[in-house]
Amino acid sequence: MATQDDQSKPLRGDVGNGENSRRRFLTKGTVVATSLATMGLAERALAQTTAASEAAVASPKSKNLPPNVPEWEKALGSPTASPYGTPSKFEADVIRKLYPGLTEPMSAFSTSPLQDLDGIITPNGLFYERHHAGVPQIDPAQHRLMIHGLVKRPLIFQVDELRQLPSESHIYFLECSGNPNFRPPYGKTAADVAGLVSCAEWTGVPLKALLKQAGVETAAKWVIAEGADGASMTRSIPLQKCLDDVLVVYSQNGERLRPEQGYPLRLIVPGFEGNMNVKWLRRLHVTDKPVHSREETGRYTDLMPDGRSREFTFMRNANRSLLALPAHSASPPKACTKFGASPGAAVERSKRWTFRSTAAIRGGPPRSSSRCSTRL
Repeated sequence: MATQDDQSKPLRGDVGNGENSRRRFLTKGTVVATSLATMGLAERALAQTTAASEAAVASPKSKNLPPNVPEWEKALGSPTASPYGTPSKFEADVIRKLYPGLTEPMSAFSTSPLQDLDGIITPNGLFYERHHAGVPQIDPAQHRLMIHGLVKRPLIFQVDELRQLPSESHIYFLECSGNPNFRPPYGKTAADVAGLVSCAEWTGVPLKALLKQAGVETAAKWVIAEGADGASMTRSIPLQKCLDDVLVVYSQNGERLRPEQGYPLRLIVPGFEGNMNVKWLRRLHVTDKPVHSREETGRYTDLMPDGRSREFTFMRNANRSLLALPAHSASPPKACTKFGASPGAAVERSKRWTFRSTAAIRGGPPRSSSRCSTRL
């Protein structure tokens, strides 16, 4: 065991060896210099941190940042029980926008700001729109749903009568047949590229229950759905689909439908094109053949390579997915930087931040169908 006195004595092999002595001296000198340099860097970093903190305190824009007490912690907030909650004023840029290039707002569509949303549910006020004659303002007390045609018992329902029947709630996507726009995506947001898709929880009565009550005749093959808007939007729906998972809906995400989403009644036809989900529903005509309405012959048809048109296009025949965050020109989230070994790695990780998909749009059991949103 070496003592304190022993440490002052030359080690074996050092005696009479000038070269080794010089090496020991240089080694000790390097250690001391490194320690001093480290201390200097630490003091310099501390000084920079202190200066930055003082600058933050002194800056008017940063007066609410730590270590200061923010101004909203020093005063009363807004009154309780405002009639209807609204988003924060600091989220004023998260809005729907008229589809790029459109100037006429009546027969038009607006996009959902996908790049600004979280999770899978689209807020009612940001759900995409598609109208053919503007948004009607319908008094539910004067609105009725009529079921007639090839049925044994024609029925007329008031809105409140439908709400008294057993209901179901399902989560489904809706997507316009014009989504995406297939224009070059460069320099655009997710809303610009594919904003005509949204997702909500829908509550209503299964259409098959109403048809059962009416008593569908054996000759029936189709149900013609008509809306009460100025365009009388009309679509032919196969009876087989109506007896499956179609809903007559009166609520969206826990509240009554918004006017732009079909208030007071609409159809939800899971997996079919958005235009099949007729809004402002007023009539269901059970027939033995499709109606071939204006929408079915002049709008919602697909041209084939040989020049002919498909008679009907019902199903959304492709699952779509897109990167919603970061949006165009957005900076990588700061939270990503700690995962990367370099700024480049952090940016690379941020490119895989939020992934939205309409996979499984067909649906499934109540409260667990047609949803997919993944954070990677």
